[in-house]
Amino acid sequence: MRRQLSVLPRDGSALRRSGRLAPVTETTNPNGLRRVLLKLSGEALMGGQNAGVDMAQVRRVAEQIAQLRASDTEVAVVVGGGNFLRGATQAELGMDRATGDYMGMLATILNALPLQDGLEQAGVPTRVMSALPVHEVAEPYVRAKALHHLEKGRVIVFAGGTGNPFFTT
Repeated sequence: MRRQLSVLPRDGSALRRSGRLAPVTETTNPNGLRRVLLKLSGEALMGGQNAGVDMAQVRRVAEQIAQLRASDTEVAVVVGGGNFLRGATQAELGMDRATGDYMGMLATILNALPLQDGLEQAGVPTRVMSALPVHEVAEPYVRAKALHHLEKGRVIVFAGGTGNPFFTT
């Protein structure tokens, strides 16, 4: 059984559909954790739009992540792609499941890039890493390199899922 660990307030205010994280101050390190993996749905980047990315919303999310990073917590983010496409939905519509899943992986990369941009604008050094090779826009995922980025204070945005079809973020 997987145990979900809440690193932010347990009252459910940590991350709502609005994409806002609960406030974190520099003097707090929630639950005493030094490393956090945050799952961010693609919908959290839409703002009031029906699809795609709202950069004002991305900046709000980035500022909240920056506050968490300022609490001396190492931060990695897994970003979804549901604001663009869901691979499983494409399969239900008759597309080959693997093809739909690869399209979903690409959608996560579409979300990782503006999130990286928003974090960098907020003064947070950020790296996008992907198990799906897209060398021009993301580093390949290598565990040792990811740990090095975290230790250097960089936020990592994981995109592309596992790089394999039939798995979801």
